[in-house]
Amino acid sequence: MDDREVNAFLGNEGTGVLALARDDESYAIPVSYGYDREEGTFYLRLAFHADSRKREYIGPSRPATLVVNRETEEGWRSVVARGRLRETGEAAIDSSVVEAIRRVNIPFFTVFDRPARELDFELFRLAPDELTGHKQV
Repeated sequence: MDDREVNAFLGNEGTGVLALARDDESYAIPVSYGYDREEGTFYLRLAFHADSRKREYIGPSRPATLVVNRETEEGWRSVVARGRLRETGEAAIDSSVVEAIRRVNIPFFTVFDRPARELDFELFRLAPDELTGHKQV
């Protein structure tokens, strides 16, 4: 897929699978994301609870891969984004990030084993070092 096709496929909201790694272990979870077409950046709202394993795998020096795939009218499409997750807490938000967040809509979906009110949600940013699109031919 070329850049135009990748941007059209990703839209400004969706779901995918986030894969994280630590040493010799990997960890993959379904996530919702918002995609800022202007910046080529993903925003993810991640849920945490006391027993959450995600924190063990998230860090500025650790790799992250987001895979988005679905069947379209033209066949299967997928995009793989590789980079590092950066926490976008209040202290880390500058004006450009605020503007980007206003441009995206992160869908809220739940696949949790507990009520959402028992979870802490945090916003993360993934500015991919590598972004590749694939399509069925």
